[in-house]
Amino acid sequence: MIRVYDTLIVASIRRLGSSVVFLGRILAQCIPAMRRPGLIVDQIYNAGGRSLIIVMLSGLFVGMVLSLQGYSLLQRFGSEEALGVAAAIGLLKELGPVVSALLFAGRAGTALTSEIGLMRATDQLTAMQIMAVDPVRYVVAPRFLGGLLSVPLLAAIFDVVGIFGAWLIGVRMLGVNSGAFWSQMQAAVDLRDVMEGIVKSCAFGLACSLVAVHQGYHAEATARGVGLATTRTVVASSVLVLLLDYMLTAAFL
Repeated sequence: MIRVYDTLIVASIRRLGSSVVFLGRILAQCIPAMRRPGLIVDQIYNAGGRSLIIVMLSGLFVGMVLSLQGYSLLQRFGSEEALGVAAAIGLLKELGPVVSALLFAGRAGTALTSEIGLMRATDQLTAMQIMAVDPVRYVVAPRFLGGLLSVPLLAAIFDVVGIFGAWLIGVRMLGVNSGAFWSQMQAAVDLRDVMEGIVKSCAFGLACSLVAVHQGYHAEATARGVGLATTRTVVASSVLVLLLDYMLTAAFL
């Protein structure tokens, strides 16, 4: 049993080291990759633009549910007018970055992994290396940058739509005063709350994008290997997002 645990620990350390080394390779190629901004813009559209509908729908419903639950809680203390504050803080600091990153991992992260994995399975990456073309620069780095930039943008859209959903339920359905809803929100939410959400979404974008491209680039060159890499992307990204959320929340507190 001890040997099994030792083997798992060693394997985990090796995977962590491999990911860090791979991140270094990507960062070294990010500036050269920026010389072809069209590739990055295409990847922002593929990773972020095509995730926009599901993020907006999720943000709307999360904001509506948050408003219902928040109103039920605040009503016990006679503080229904603070519903806008509760919705904005919850979305900006926690729900917006976390849910957006999880949706990104499930939709765009798996697409990135399967795309690069299929290129590995069909020897396209090997052919690029034979022709002295670095696949990290022309394949991996643009996709990594596209994902890194997409998650904060998706989180911002999620927050805006979520606050609208909270206003829709709180003001239009439950009868909270609209002026109090917005004025208390503006008075209570400060730059630190916004910065916490931005830092979290950037960290989640980095983690999810790195996991996606790393799993795709190192996937076994078979259909089964690509499928396993896609599954590992979702699992690892979700765990990392929740772990980083705890660490960053503790750091800001």
